[in-house]
Amino acid sequence: MQIGNRFRCYPTKAQEKILLQWIGCQRHIYNAKVREDQYFRRFACKSLQHVGQCVPMDQQYAQFKTELTPWLSDVPSVVLRNGAVLWKQAYGRYFSKLGGRPVIHRRHGKQSVWITSELFEFVPMVDAETGEITGHQLHLGTQKFPVGIIAFKAHKEYRLPASLHLSIHAGRWHVSFNYDDGMPEPTDRETTDYLTQFDESELRAMTVGLDRGVALPLAGSDLQKFDFSDIQKQRLAAQERHKKRWQRRQARRTKGSAGWFQAKRKVARYQRYGGDVRRDVAHKTSCTLANDPRYKLFAFEALKVTNMTRRAKPKQDERGRWIKNGASAKSGLNKSILASTWGQTKIYLQYKARRQGKLVIEVPPFYSSQECAACGHVHPDNRISQSEFVCQRCGNTDHADHNAANVIALRGVRQLLSGKCVRKEKKRCAIKRNKVGAEGSEPVAGTQSTPGKTVVSRMGGNTRVLWSLTQETPATNPSGI
Repeated sequence: MQIGNRFRCYPTKAQEKILLQWIGCQRHIYNAKVREDQYFRRFACKSLQHVGQCVPMDQQYAQFKTELTPWLSDVPSVVLRNGAVLWKQAYGRYFSKLGGRPVIHRRHGKQSVWITSELFEFVPMVDAETGEITGHQLHLGTQKFPVGIIAFKAHKEYRLPASLHLSIHAGRWHVSFNYDDGMPEPTDRETTDYLTQFDESELRAMTVGLDRGVALPLAGSDLQKFDFSDIQKQRLAAQERHKKRWQRRQARRTKGSAGWFQAKRKVARYQRYGGDVRRDVAHKTSCTLANDPRYKLFAFEALKVTNMTRRAKPKQDERGRWIKNGASAKSGLNKSILASTWGQTKIYLQYKARRQGKLVIEVPPFYSSQECAACGHVHPDNRISQSEFVCQRCGNTDHADHNAANVIALRGVRQLLSGKCVRKEKKRCAIKRNKVGAEGSEPVAGTQSTPGKTVVSRMGGNTRVLWSLTQETPATNPSGI
């Protein structure tokens, strides 16, 4: 299975300047490929000079190194090549229906550079007395473009990777990479087949329902409650006050001045703290649940967070005048939902549970807070307050979050036994270096064996463009034969 690591690293000022240059050049190549693709898709059927030309789907980047961009020659060519490869990988995800088309990468926010094995090496550090390897030194750069030794702090064991990412966010550097540890990872379908062997009562004992809310981020059907600690809440509130203060200062200063950049860095630092705290809470919560030996099935509500956090729609009266629409209250609710780690906790729990042969599913969320877990009666009056639940039929009294979690757990068990939660295997895409000959690219496995063309929609509306079956630009024959 794939294991990911993310370690803090501490480059010097000189090394930081070089790495920032690498980041900018790789981003420039990526954005140049995006603009080139947008240009051809827009004018392929409108410009006479583009008639009969296919949209470039290659990894070439030499055309962007001109007299207008001499600074591209100041970085290793591997950095530029990786920028084109990243663009091709993004388009591979688009063709596999795993995401949208590649878009322009901005220079604001988190920035990173992808570095392959040609530019780095992990040199082992050996203890002179015992002869044991105590760690590694990360040597970065080449003889022509030296960077030096990048200091990093590894908080757990790791294996040497084939490539890595160096990223910076709000002044903090990280080195991240992943590797395969060789251990088999069960698929969701295999885990589902295993769990369906149990009857409903046995499966209910190994199932925990998880109710997500605003006041309490996560409540379990086993009376577990997961929330931010008191000190975390106090610090998050203080950091939020400091962030708003520096945002006001940044707005009053001249854009581009030294004081403006100082305020911008302060805002980014305070905002980064909130993200770090939420990530830490999500990791600890998911780790606690995944390592619990009692449970093998975790049930969540299928909440559409994107739809739930949309801004309030404007309202007009019968005369056409704008009236209050509760936008301020809705904005506060949206902020609370996005800060409650709903999505992060579920994503982290999915891969941690999969490694241990456990399953995470989603059930319909309709009326889960109004349904009685004891008798199944559904009525709005069952939910007396935010925290109190009293069934109007059987008189069952419980905490509202605990009752909803029990309802979710029961729905998860019945959905699993009914066979409706069999998840499809995830689509994956990989970039392969196919040989390109005079007749075009080699076909991908699973497609027709002879080179050919197919008509697919690659533009908005009804515009159609010819493209190769391998998503590669056909090779041109310079001799014209």
